[in-house]
Amino acid sequence: MTALKAELVSRIRTLGPMTLADYMAACLMHPVHGYYQKERVFGADGDFITAPEVSQMFGEMIGLWLADRWIALGRPAAISLVELGPGRGTLMADILRTAARVPGFRAAASIHFVEASRQLRALQAEKVPDAIWHDDILTLPGGAPLLIIANEFFDALPIHQFERTGSIWRERLVGEDGGRLGFVPGPASPMAGLIHPAVTASAEDGAIAEVCPMGVSVMGTLSAMIAEQGGAFLALDYGYAASAAGDTFQALKAHAYTDPFAEPGAADLTAHVDFAALARAAEEKGAAASRITDQGAFLMALGIGARAEALAASGDPARILADLKRLTAPDEMGTLFKALAVQSPDLTPPPGF
Repeated sequence: MTALKAELVSRIRTLGPMTLADYMAACLMHPVHGYYQKERVFGADGDFITAPEVSQMFGEMIGLWLADRWIALGRPAAISLVELGPGRGTLMADILRTAARVPGFRAAASIHFVEASRQLRALQAEKVPDAIWHDDILTLPGGAPLLIIANEFFDALPIHQFERTGSIWRERLVGEDGGRLGFVPGPASPMAGLIHPAVTASAEDGAIAEVCPMGVSVMGTLSAMIAEQGGAFLALDYGYAASAAGDTFQALKAHAYTDPFAEPGAADLTAHVDFAALARAAEEKGAAASRITDQGAFLMALGIGARAEALAASGDPARILADLKRLTAPDEMGTLFKALAVQSPDLTPPPGF
């Protein structure tokens, strides 16, 4: 039994079953035993590989996209370039290297990382030493336009799950039995009011629905800032384009799926992102949301195919082709991962959509 599991079992025995959101938050961000306090999370020697770790081409395309939005904003002399959940800093390092080719962009940009993990902040500082770190989005600067990137950020935010029983949505809670953690049925919850009407209208008895209040709140807050200050926000993650029922809660360890209740704090916990909910949250705050598109189509529209050809010509074409396939092919990350742009209503349409 992990130290965190022992702590959670004791808590449940004292206070009763907890929401899945509370369980996820404890497993991922516990100040001592949380998953993101681990030394190795990303990469081949970690538990999973994100797109920036697959190839530099991903960050290069994102860098060009952000530079284009800066130009569309009128080349402001000062912008806040923000990344949510920057991982090891690989994506921002690639963005800055690429965007530096656009005259004036790097000088205008101040770099801001929203990162709660002290361990990850140390890794990020190695690649982007001049970044400014924030525990949450509430301390991001006002005034200057914002350019925001979130890659595989929303999937790690805590979710609530509900199961339909007749006409009632009962929250699924995390309980324990003899030291074993797992789902237990809970009562009807007002939180179920966040389930989109299209889901409740079509869900059958026994269906599972998920909501992510924190994700909606983050998108709403940042969209309000963009509507007021100007700017653009690009989100990429695995998820679905239309709100739908389904159980997507999962755990990853050593690049394989595992029981999310077996070793709390030792595996990554995520859920698929409801991009339609994020788009609705943005538009409610006065920002403009793009159509939701597949990551593969988005990257190809930005020119990743031509970039792969150029890199292949300089050596190791087999590896470059494999990386391109990993990022864009339908049976890899190409269709499971989605892209959404949110920006000032007066900006020209975003590239790639």
